[in-house]
Amino acid sequence: MPTMADVARSAGVSVATVSHVLNDTRPVLPHTRQAVLDAVDELGYTPNTLARSLVTSRTRSIGLAVSAISNPYFTEILQGVEAGALEHGYSLLIADPHDDPEHERKVVQLLHERRVDGMIVAPSADPRELVSYLGRHQVPTVFLDRVIDGSTGDADRLADGLADGADGLADGAFDAPLDSPQPFDQVCAENTEPMAGLVTHLAGLGHRRIGLVAGLPGLSTTAERIAGYRQGLTAARLSYDDHLVVHGDSESAGAERATAALLALAAPPTALVTANNAMTIGALRALRERGLSVPDDLALCCFDDFAWADLFSPRLTAIAQPSREIGAQAVRVLLERLDRPDRPARTVRLDCMFMHRTSCGCPDSG
Repeated sequence: MPTMADVARSAGVSVATVSHVLNDTRPVLPHTRQAVLDAVDELGYTPNTLARSLVTSRTRSIGLAVSAISNPYFTEILQGVEAGALEHGYSLLIADPHDDPEHERKVVQLLHERRVDGMIVAPSADPRELVSYLGRHQVPTVFLDRVIDGSTGDADRLADGLADGADGLADGAFDAPLDSPQPFDQVCAENTEPMAGLVTHLAGLGHRRIGLVAGLPGLSTTAERIAGYRQGLTAARLSYDDHLVVHGDSESAGAERATAALLALAAPPTALVTANNAMTIGALRALRERGLSVPDDLALCCFDDFAWADLFSPRLTAIAQPSREIGAQAVRVLLERLDRPDRPARTVRLDCMFMHRTSCGCPDSG
């Protein structure tokens, strides 16, 4: 098996120069760098990752803790993280916290014990133990998809603030957990304005009773989308009715039950917004079981697009999140944190896209 010394002899450089090229620890002249890379290819040299980590104190690995990996949305985020990690020469260790705070802390600890250089985590509805562990051990971390507004991650409190007109997240007021011993970066999609847009779109079609199947209480995505729903009602000059907001707990079965509760109201909604793709499936199942059709009996818009949304009949009007870019951006932000540990924490929000189709009741434009 060829060694670094063999590469150095073949390229006509020192072993130190080969090390600098492979580890990117010092600038090297372009022609010298190319000579080293050519020698690596010619000899089939494979760097000793373990030895490198002992020298650099880096394992060039990233820990990813994301629940519901089977969900197409998180699958695409994972693909973005994987592509971003590979592009920069990092491997990926993956764990599923199952949206359980205690299990979340355990899997993050296991990843940390594997000596990952940093972590990308989609926090649970109660991330207090998670934040405490990461802060106590000074683990470079990027929170993904879901943001926290302080060490408690109290997203329900955040929803109340946003619903009252505050837009602190968009303005960066919640950029870092307030009481944590270190800053945490965050990468997510815009949630409030896109949800408000769905509501105003349905109101513009004449709907006055618009129901919302919201996600798991405690998640920032749930809070922000409820806030967007309320903003949309306000913009359309419609009153908020607490009976028209139900929680599907971010999964299909919960959404089916929640939608059934809405349909059982004395004055059921004429339009429905679902707050993620899994809950869209549950809502459609509830409608089918009652013999109701979309959009003839009830108009439907959903937050989260997915690959087959355009194949449904009717085609689903949806908000498409830039899921792969969220994952890739999280890797870039984490690597910036590794390079500059003392820089201020930041929250990166990516724009969504309105996919205008026919489930809302609009004619098919093709």
